[in-house]
Amino acid sequence: MNVFSNEALSGHHILITGATGGIGYETAVEAVKAGAAVTITGRDEEKLKALEEACMNVDSDAKVFSAPADMNDQEARKGLVSEAAEQQGPITGLVNSAGVIGGGPLDEISEEDLRSVMELNYFSTVLLTQEVYKHMKQQSNPRGAIVNLSSLSGLRGTHSNIAYSASKFAVTGFTQSLAVEAIEHNIRVNAVCPGYVDTAMGQQAIKSKGEREGRSYEEQLKMAEAGIPSGQLSTPGEVSRAIIFLLSDASSNIIGESMKISGGSVMR
Repeated sequence: MNVFSNEALSGHHILITGATGGIGYETAVEAVKAGAAVTITGRDEEKLKALEEACMNVDSDAKVFSAPADMNDQEARKGLVSEAAEQQGPITGLVNSAGVIGGGPLDEISEEDLRSVMELNYFSTVLLTQEVYKHMKQQSNPRGAIVNLSSLSGLRGTHSNIAYSASKFAVTGFTQSLAVEAIEHNIRVNAVCPGYVDTAMGQQAIKSKGEREGRSYEEQLKMAEAGIPSGQLSTPGEVSRAIIFLLSDASSNIIGESMKISGGSVMR
């Protein structure tokens, strides 16, 4: 279902990290449907090629630039922004979708695991945004929209979720702080905060929780669905369409918000 005009993002260039994951993939497709030029990045070149083809199938005239990059690498981040702008023009939108899960109670977390989760989910998000933000401000008529992928875990803590929850709380705080600075330059910053999403990462989170509590994936999935008022997981498409809304002019006075996408499981 596409609720947007095919011109909703016309004239915009959207950079999407983590584009080979479920949410990033759907966001790229929806951005093309909305008329944007897109730069997609991730570590898996084959998946990026497949996504590029999917975008071209949506619109044979789509402007899609595929650029494999490791968001943990400083030079890769700088090169990505420079090359994307050279290929597709000024970047007007950024979707920070790259991320990893990492759970376990405090007694079981290693320093290596903690640093790994924080490195990609928080530090790399901030540092890539820094590069894109400088680029946006340098334009003769600055404008832009940045959407960060946080989580319900970035709004409230849950059992055995120390590393991931901390990283997403950090993303939520970063979103709010940057929003106050960036709006002075006509750049809007917001976050989306999904609960369980039917992606490989979401399925892994359910599986891991089930293993910790001695349940099969199927049993844990039923428990997860039972805890959601709507009775179902969110889909990547639902999350991606929320992201497109926040990138578009339809959300022109939405600033520093954390949009919950939870099937009603968090109402506060």
